[in-house]
Amino acid sequence: MAIYSIGDLAKLSGVKAHTLRVWEQRYGILEPKRNDANVRYYDDDDVRHLLNIALLNRNGHRISTIAKLSESELSKKVAEISMVNGEYSTHLDALTLSMVEMDEARFDRILSLNIEQLGFEQTMLTVIFPFLEKLSVLWMTGSVKPVQESFTSGLIRRKLMVAIEELPHPNLDSGSSLMLFLPEGEVQEMSLLLLHYLSRKRGYRVYYLGRDINLKDLEDAYQIVKPRFVFTMITETFTTGSVADYVQKLLQTCSDSTVLLSGYQAVMQPLAVNDRLKVLRSMQETLGFLGENLEQPPTTSALRKSA
Repeated sequence: MAIYSIGDLAKLSGVKAHTLRVWEQRYGILEPKRNDANVRYYDDDDVRHLLNIALLNRNGHRISTIAKLSESELSKKVAEISMVNGEYSTHLDALTLSMVEMDEARFDRILSLNIEQLGFEQTMLTVIFPFLEKLSVLWMTGSVKPVQESFTSGLIRRKLMVAIEELPHPNLDSGSSLMLFLPEGEVQEMSLLLLHYLSRKRGYRVYYLGRDINLKDLEDAYQIVKPRFVFTMITETFTTGSVADYVQKLLQTCSDSTVLLSGYQAVMQPLAVNDRLKVLRSMQETLGFLGENLEQPPTTSALRKSA
C-alpha cells in the first residue's frame, strides 16, 4: 500500500492543500490515518475518493452536496461526466483517476472519445501532452508509483506506435530529416515518441533512437544518416554532468547539423544559442520551428531543369 501526504493529494487532484483541509474539517471528505510517529497520511482509497470529488466539484457540483453522496452515487456521476463533458480539464482529471486505479478500459474509452471528436493529432496535443506533463511532475515528486506511471505510459505508447506505423514513409528526396534521442539516464520518452509521430506526419524523415543513448552510440548513428536536425530533451533527471559541457560535446558530435534542445534544464540554462543550437520551450514552439524549416522535395520539372 502506498502512502500519501496532503501535498501529494494536492498535486494529484489540483486542489490546494488549504482547501483540502477545509473540506476535511467541515465536510469529512477525507479521514487521514496516522503512523506510529503520529504523522498524518492518506492511502490509495483516499486518493481515488478525492479525485472523484475534485472532478465533480470542477464541474459545478457543490462540495456540500458531494459530501452526502454514497460511493456508488459518486462513481456513477463521475462516469457520466467523463463521457459527456468535452472540457479538457475534465478529461485530464478522468485520465488521472484511470491511472491511479490502473483502469485500462476507462483510459481507452476517454482516448477513443477524444479521437473520435478531435482527431488523433489534436487529442495528442490538447489532452495527452498536458497529461504527460502532469504525469512527469507527479512521477518526479513521487506522488504516483512507478508502476502506475509505467502502466499509463504503456497504454499511450501503444496508441502512438500504431499511429506512427499507419503514416506513409516520407519522400527520400526530401532534405527534411530529424534524429530523435534521449541522453543517458533520461527515461521519460513519451514526449519524444509523440514528436516522432507529429514530425513524421508533417513530412520529416525521422530517425528515432529512443532513450538512454550515450554520445558514442549517437555518433555512430549520426555518421550513417547525417540528419539535418538532431533533437533531444534535457530534463530534471539529467545527472551526467554539466548541461553546458554536454551540449558542447553534442554540437561536436553532430557537427553538420542543427541541434534542437527542449526540456526543463535546457530551457533554464544560460546556453549560448546560435545558428547551430536552438532551444525550444514548448511542443508548440518545436512544431512551429519544424514547420518553418520543412523542405519540400523537388518537383519533377525542377529535376528536369537541373539535369
